[in-house]
Amino acid sequence: MLRKGPSGARALAERLEVSPRTVLRMLGELGDACCSGGAAGRTRYALNRMVRGIHRRLPLYAVDEAGRLQDEATLQLIEPRGCLCALSGSRWPVADESRDGWWDGLPYPLYDMQPQGYLGRQLARAAHVELEVPEDPRRWDDEDIVFVLSRRGADVSGNLILGERSALAWQREVLDEVEPLSSVRLAEAYCELADRSASLGVAGSSAAGEFPKFTTMRDGGQQTPHVIVKFSAAGDAGRRWSDLLVCEHLALEAAATLPGVAVASSRLLQAGGRTFLESERFDRVGRFGRRAFVSLQSLSAHLLGLGVSDWRIHAQALADQGFVDAAALAAVERLWCFGRLIANGDMHLGNLGFLPRGDGGLAVAPAYDMLPMSFAPLAGGEIPTLTWQPPLPLPAELGVWGEVAGAAIRFWRQAAGDGRISPEFRSICADNAVNVERIAERLLP
Repeated sequence: MLRKGPSGARALAERLEVSPRTVLRMLGELGDACCSGGAAGRTRYALNRMVRGIHRRLPLYAVDEAGRLQDEATLQLIEPRGCLCALSGSRWPVADESRDGWWDGLPYPLYDMQPQGYLGRQLARAAHVELEVPEDPRRWDDEDIVFVLSRRGADVSGNLILGERSALAWQREVLDEVEPLSSVRLAEAYCELADRSASLGVAGSSAAGEFPKFTTMRDGGQQTPHVIVKFSAAGDAGRRWSDLLVCEHLALEAAATLPGVAVASSRLLQAGGRTFLESERFDRVGRFGRRAFVSLQSLSAHLLGLGVSDWRIHAQALADQGFVDAAALAAVERLWCFGRLIANGDMHLGNLGFLPRGDGGLAVAPAYDMLPMSFAPLAGGEIPTLTWQPPLPLPAELGVWGEVAGAAIRFWRQAAGDGRISPEFRSICADNAVNVERIAERLLP
């Protein structure tokens, strides 16, 4: 079992040259060191793998939209790799090979919960010694991820919480009822939080194509006080990043006019030489409620395994398997085309998400990270001087292209006239509006 991983009783009996009854007795003698999963006729057995020196069965909880903590599943790492965690019958779509709860790695929702990006590097830098994990979270293995989530997983993406310690930490937060930031001094508070975040000196933020950010609560809001706040560097160093934050806000407003497309609610603040883009968290409901969330990257890795970056191909494959309906497929196609027409050169699979509906289906999550990233500063801080050309539609794309071209043109025009954007970039936006409009006039019926 250490070498082979999950095995059925009959297969073990054949290898050991004993009867299945003898195998079942031997498995029973292993006690808590052994686990089993699968319906009758498919039951397999495996040895629990030790996490930091101890055998552990980690409870996996879910927080519902009313803020109630509920049992979701139990996670057990197994030898020689992978885990047992039964998600069949839950809101999470599961491929056939994992319907009995066996996973070669971790259940795919946990990979979106893993601390990552700018915020993940902040956590790793501050707590890697205490947690005994590498300082760079990209170097964490599955056991590191499980351990960190079981210790520091009270406030992560989505609605799942792994382990009793993290669940208790979430309950303490609920009981403490920390007051949201007051709108009266919100700009001042955001400046303080940005300075504190920047003082940690986490590498790989704006210069590498990623905005520094922090999470917090503020009063007001449409659905929740929970927000993610991106911010630009102070002064001239952050000028282009400030332009792009304003553009992201304008792009989301334009995308919201597309049929069937929802966007994250956002607003802009400028203070202390910085620009702040505040986005309400769509995986939060009110003060304490949460929603399940999964990125296309994690979802596709489990269900599809496609080696392409085009959102439309993945969405079509999900539709073919019955996980998304025609409306969701059309929304993804519009978002993809809109992103290309606003020069979003960073539409990787992690920048599109889904909300599990509870019936095995998936709804497209509100759009996020939609901005003209092709104009972002290069890794060394240099401003690119490219002349952007809008992508031309193939015949099969003309319908969707025509639906979104108007929104893209409106975005570029609004950006060209927005005084919060630098004159240099406003000029670029004006040229882009003309280019998209010219192509639309010539190619669309």
